[in-house]
Amino acid sequence: MKYLKIIAFTHKQIELKELGKLVICQENLTEKLQKIKVLFDIPEIFYVATCNRVEFVMATANSIDHDFITKFIHALDMGICSNHIDTFIKGGTVYEDNEALNHLLRTSCSLESMVVGEKEILAQMRKAYECCRDAGLTGDYLRMVMSTAVKTAKEVYTHTSIAKNPISVVSLAYRKLKDLKQCSNARILIIGAGETNRNISKYLQKHKFSNFAVFNRTLSKAQDLAADLTGEAFTLDELPEYKKGFDVIITCTSCKEPIITRELYRSLLNGETDKKTIVDLAVPNDTSPEVLAEYPVNFIEVQSLNDIAKKNMQERYQELVHAEKIIEQNILEFVPMLKQRRIEVAMREVPEKIKEIRKNALNTVFADEVQNMDKESREVLEKVINYMEKKYISVPMIMAKEILINS
Repeated sequence: MKYLKIIAFTHKQIELKELGKLVICQENLTEKLQKIKVLFDIPEIFYVATCNRVEFVMATANSIDHDFITKFIHALDMGICSNHIDTFIKGGTVYEDNEALNHLLRTSCSLESMVVGEKEILAQMRKAYECCRDAGLTGDYLRMVMSTAVKTAKEVYTHTSIAKNPISVVSLAYRKLKDLKQCSNARILIIGAGETNRNISKYLQKHKFSNFAVFNRTLSKAQDLAADLTGEAFTLDELPEYKKGFDVIITCTSCKEPIITRELYRSLLNGETDKKTIVDLAVPNDTSPEVLAEYPVNFIEVQSLNDIAKKNMQERYQELVHAEKIIEQNILEFVPMLKQRRIEVAMREVPEKIKEIRKNALNTVFADEVQNMDKESREVLEKVINYMEKKYISVPMIMAKEILINS
């Protein structure tokens, strides 16, 4: 454990826009980390970068102090000016030994994320580790560390409710829309082509919805989103003239006044009288209260979704104590597992050494005596030696493990 070290730069100490300066291009990653390994004599290293963290996980005997971090960042040669380097050095956090393992396990379980319970971090960590492993940057030690991180995260997600209830407005909105059981060919009007509508569109596309019309103030942005959805694109000004009807409206714009007025809604209905659905994710709402008062509408709006999100987030935080117990148990299990692995590695040469002794005894030391034995005697001798060889191989391993368990 004394060799596990982590240098972490996260959203907790450094602004997100600044963190981007530490992201290493995938094309240069192996080259830069190989250079770092040689320069600082680091046996094993892997690098993790997500939207809110950049971390270097190492197996090294080096002392990770202010001077080391300064030289480390300079050696990465990322073209960062000296003022920014000072910001990173001051904002970086060093974890060592048990604290490092605890941090890595908490990170894999999303307990250190901006949004607790988001499973994406585990996949990102695994991909980052596997990339460095395949490049020959890691070895047996970090393999065991990462294996424990993955095992712990799976146990946390399986045995707690930390990721059970969604907390993003977009995912909640989609769930409510899904509960209304719209058919995959439902006519969906998307008003606004910003990030929120893009995100909910990904859910719709993933679940095979296929009939879209996108409206946006800037036509090019509407066209980009419509191209992703294989739908039609229009400017916002064309909305009153749209006569193809709809089943669902999804709207999120930055307008201060309602876009979907009583008159516009009547026009969009184009004579249809059945109950429609509006997903309004704008603040303030894009839908006029008059529409909701006069027409039968399944109305999904951002305020009620925010209330659910807050409740779900609170429930996730209540699960932290259970997650931390699982992490603590895995840390306790890791230490003897690591010791046992070290014994296995140390004992790896025992079988070959014993086979070498056997060969030397039969072919050199006692070669003449063996040759003078009759066939039956040689067969008995062979059985005795085979038996003793197996015992000599297994006994040291058994004794070492017993010593480990007893200690």
